Amino acid sequence: MNIAAYPKYENYGDNVSERLDFSVPSHWSSDKTRFLFRFNKGLTITKENLEEEGIPCVNYGEIHSKFGFAVDPVKNTLKCVSSDYLKANSGSLLRRGDFVFADTSEDIEGSGNFTHLDSEVPTFAGYHTLIARPNSRAQTRYLAYMLDSSAFRKQVQKAVKGVKVYSISQGLLKNLEVLLPPLPEQRAIAKFLDGKCATIDEAVRIKQEQIKLLRERRQILIQQAVTRGLNPDAPMKDSGIDWIGQIPAHWQIKRGKYLFREVNERSEEGTEELLSVSHTTGVTARSEKNVYMFLAEDYSGSKLCKPGDIVINTMWAWMGALGVSDLTGIISPSYGVYRPMHESSFNYRFLEWLLRTTPFIEQYNKISTGLHSSRLRLYPHMFLGMFIGFPDRSEQDAIVEHVEKAAEKTDNAISIKEDQIAALKEYKTSLINAAVTGKIKVI
Repeated sequence: MNIAAYPKYENYGDNVSERLDFSVPSHWSSDKTRFLFRFNKGLTITKENLEEEGIPCVNYGEIHSKFGFAVDPVKNTLKCVSSDYLKANSGSLLRRGDFVFADTSEDIEGSGNFTHLDSEVPTFAGYHTLIARPNSRAQTRYLAYMLDSSAFRKQVQKAVKGVKVYSISQGLLKNLEVLLPPLPEQRAIAKFLDGKCATIDEAVRIKQEQIKLLRERRQILIQQAVTRGLNPDAPMKDSGIDWIGQIPAHWQIKRGKYLFREVNERSEEGTEELLSVSHTTGVTARSEKNVYMFLAEDYSGSKLCKPGDIVINTMWAWMGALGVSDLTGIISPSYGVYRPMHESSFNYRFLEWLLRTTPFIEQYNKISTGLHSSRLRLYPHMFLGMFIGFPDRSEQDAIVEHVEKAAEKTDNAISIKEDQIAALKEYKTSLINAAVTGKIKVI
């Protein structure tokens, strides 16, 4: 349903608050958050204090990337802290309905990101968080939608301070304004939005599942091409390596140390693009991603990579966190950088596809060392000791050309569904804002 088609209230008034510069229903009021919430801080801890078992803990990074709007430790996996924290940190222990704000963000759009606890399970607010505990003057679920609205977020963005990192404080939050319909109307708005948002979220979930299947189909196409070639009738041979198995008879197989060398170049000025490596996107500019972490003041002397370099996230290689860079940039010192000994030996796209296939990722997992899965490391001698089966450069180029053409339809379908998801999310945002600011009447 188009938002414009919803009914409107009969009477609207102006100047309902200092910060909200639009007309609202005449019978609504507003108040500063200082009169609606009691504020506190999350635990003063770091990542090193987190454990697999204990009392669940919501930290700022999870608010930004995982559990927006609501979190339930029964449904959502959270890191924990020791139960010893219960003794002296009761002020950071959440109650059902409490709101937890991330107190820092890398971009201004993330300022004001929060979640609220939808559970009776004892849960802590973790590092870099602020707690807002509502009183009985407003319905909690309505408040959640109000705080998630663009009308509220714009207040945060106008007040927030920072350049590279944007920080919010209790003082900043206390001076923001919340619109307050009568309580029965708050409950009706919350119920309306619960229903509509659930429908939108389900539509988004279905499209995301369709995208997942399309990507799996694309990956099967790539894996078949880069490990078996394009000719299904080509003679095959045993590679002699169990995890590689059969390869086309005319392909070579060599250890990585005869194909690549580790490089450890450093940036002089530290002004190059800041790059990140993940198992989903390979090597990308961090500015293109919603990565919530603190930035250094000075990157001079940082590790450098160049186009064509293999960049491996040493700590997450077992998940496939690697790629071939098409950028010159600075990277984490924990990443490994490997450069082909002969530039013309590999088509960079073919190389990345090959190194990110399932057999390779399974092998990274097998040979990496560490006390448990989350601590596995793939060190240079391990990667350079691996065998790689590959065709000559001309066949690599042909494989890349074929795959890109064959995958074009799949990529277009994914793009269409991603656009549909973006439109659904935009509609959801507009609907929430319209309902909690009285632009539409839902009862």
